[in-house]
Amino acid sequence: MDISVVIPVYGCKAALPELYRRLTDTLQRITKDYEIILVNDACPQDSWSVIQDLCTSDQRVIGLEMSRNFGQIRAILAGLDYSTGDWVVVMDCDLQDKPEEILRLYQKAQEGYDAVFARRKIRKDSPLKVFVSNCFYKLYSFATDGKYDPALCNFSISSRQVIHQYCKMRELHRAFVIYIKWMGFRQGVIDVDHSERFEGKSSYNFKKRMCAAMEILTSQSDKLLRLTAMGGAVMSLISFIVVLTIVVRYFMYHIVPGWSSTIAAIFLMGGLIIMSIGIVGIYIGNIFMEVKHRPLYIVRTALNASDQNRGERQCAESQS
Repeated sequence: MDISVVIPVYGCKAALPELYRRLTDTLQRITKDYEIILVNDACPQDSWSVIQDLCTSDQRVIGLEMSRNFGQIRAILAGLDYSTGDWVVVMDCDLQDKPEEILRLYQKAQEGYDAVFARRKIRKDSPLKVFVSNCFYKLYSFATDGKYDPALCNFSISSRQVIHQYCKMRELHRAFVIYIKWMGFRQGVIDVDHSERFEGKSSYNFKKRMCAAMEILTSQSDKLLRLTAMGGAVMSLISFIVVLTIVVRYFMYHIVPGWSSTIAAIFLMGGLIIMSIGIVGIYIGNIFMEVKHRPLYIVRTALNASDQNRGERQCAESQS
């Protein structure tokens, strides 16, 4: 297989026929030996019925139905586990990623790159979404001492070697672009146009984005713990200075501090202690979830897949 295209499907059911048409037109300009992997992540719009029809009409379309909603990143992992192409494209199903850009991604990869990312020159997202994304990547870059471009998206093409190494990492909290960037290899970038969503709105609301950001930050970096320790040391130093000042004032001026300052100090220190315990608790919770070694996803049905146990077997081999 020359090229595999992995697409997580959640919402935007109406876009699937148009997505398939544009994908096949583009891929046939590159090779006749390709596969399109559509991963239905328990879409509430019953996108599975459309995927079934596409699988029936074209054996090069592989349909994976998840047993429940596992999230976009794990749906991508499932598609990658089942993929067989020498080159693997990852993209969204809402046609904000233009299928025609795959040709440019592939041509750029032929220049000697192991992975090529699409960079959205002008994002067709809400200002709030763009702002939150920029803030997260700045914070993540600080926490990991790295440099990450918020304009990069999941839309990319990677070699089989890169995908194999990515699939070997079975952490619970995942981020596709961040993991690929972390692995190194020879990476390239091309600028692409970002289209409007074909229909509807993204299911990723502000709350979900904040939860995902916290999960990624606390699972990929321990800098929050180190900053908490440093903050505790600074507060201890400030407290020592305040206590020393109070003692000096008492013996020099016989001034007894009021209760208000004492109560304020108690509340301040109590809040900092509870916050510190909460941060430590988040890290312990991550450890608790990881040591269970539960499967990252469960495939209920696989259509046109050459080996319906490919993903489960690879998962077991990677964890052994």
